[in-house]
Amino acid sequence: MLQTVFNFTKPTTLGLVDSFGFGDRLGLANPAHLRALSGSRFKPIVAQQSIRELSRTHRTPAEVMDAAVWAVFQEGYEFGFGADADHLKTKADIDLMVKNGFTMFTFDPGAYVHNEADTIGDNELDEIVLNQNWQGLKANYDDYVVEYVNKETKINEDYLIRANENNLKRAVIKYGDTLVHIKTMYDHLKNKYSTYKSEVEVSVDETESVTSPFEHYFIANELKRLGVKLISLAPRFIGEFEKGIDYKGDLDLFKEEYIKHISIAKYFGTYKLSLHSGSDKFSVYKVIGNLKLGVTHVKTAGTSYLEALKVVAVKDPQLFREILDYGRNLYDKEKKSYHVSADLNKVQPAKNYSVEDLIGLFNLDDARQILHVTFGKVLTDKNEKAELLFKDRIFKCLIENEELHYKFLIDHFRKHLDPFN
Repeated sequence: MLQTVFNFTKPTTLGLVDSFGFGDRLGLANPAHLRALSGSRFKPIVAQQSIRELSRTHRTPAEVMDAAVWAVFQEGYEFGFGADADHLKTKADIDLMVKNGFTMFTFDPGAYVHNEADTIGDNELDEIVLNQNWQGLKANYDDYVVEYVNKETKINEDYLIRANENNLKRAVIKYGDTLVHIKTMYDHLKNKYSTYKSEVEVSVDETESVTSPFEHYFIANELKRLGVKLISLAPRFIGEFEKGIDYKGDLDLFKEEYIKHISIAKYFGTYKLSLHSGSDKFSVYKVIGNLKLGVTHVKTAGTSYLEALKVVAVKDPQLFREILDYGRNLYDKEKKSYHVSADLNKVQPAKNYSVEDLIGLFNLDDARQILHVTFGKVLTDKNEKAELLFKDRIFKCLIENEELHYKFLIDHFRKHLDPFN
């Protein structure tokens, strides 16, 4: 109803501008997200949820959208916001999110990325390349050789892209099926919903294998040839982008590689570089912010949930103790679909911590990741009476302490945003 009266509550496509994705697993955080943006150059995406998260939280896309729309209305935010249907893997995923009004469609072709391409023996490459889906790629290998091998592409005054045939073969093997899948998803979106206003992001970040600058160029160039128009691309950057904690890796090397990646994005000029698993990557923000190059999209999700649990730790320590112990017992199972490295032995049973110590756990990587990846079970598990174990109590605490919840979120996200200003 709001959207029929107040046009500013309708999500839109944001285009080639700096943007920031605020995932909200509880549906209570978006007002604070919008407040945190004050003075920032970023445009917000305040309806952002992946199919994986929807499944784990038992939320519907409509509930995610309703929470975002109400937040925009509540805050009187009239400057335009995006809605990201995140980590879509199938055509059915697209259909579901179009039906619910999402405007940005993030395709996750990770299952089609062949990480082993980096380590295959040179003598095996030729046979594997010949067996690629060349029909789906609408090309042949000889075309690729002419396009890429021993050819210099001037990205800018300081950077040339060069590749030998070995580089090309590995790129084709690693990303050939990925390109075909992206094309299939894109055509479904654009043909079935030809009048629907949408923009597409491609994410290859949740893979084991790093995306080299040449592979980035190859992906972008081939998608352009196939008629796939991107608004953003998330490569797998060098180093470790684990969930809920800061970057692990050599920041000087990251900076060197990031400059190449952002230069390639600027060369094509039609999409921005996207930083996924962006929660709490403060050292990386400082690097990117100081460079002041290109257009950026940052995507966060679990860090807002952790700020909510911090409120619980402050205002209802007993509830938080129960959640912590429950998460410790679930972690080994729940971590399987996430990039994390927490050591359970470094997080003690909750009874061993004072109230002050409980709050301090939010500064410890191992505790953050245990809490981060067990959110689904914490929010949906029930007791023998079919009553929710934790969700209702968490919501009660947050609603009763709304301003503290907002303060924690605003302070935390300004730490994310300020390095870019």
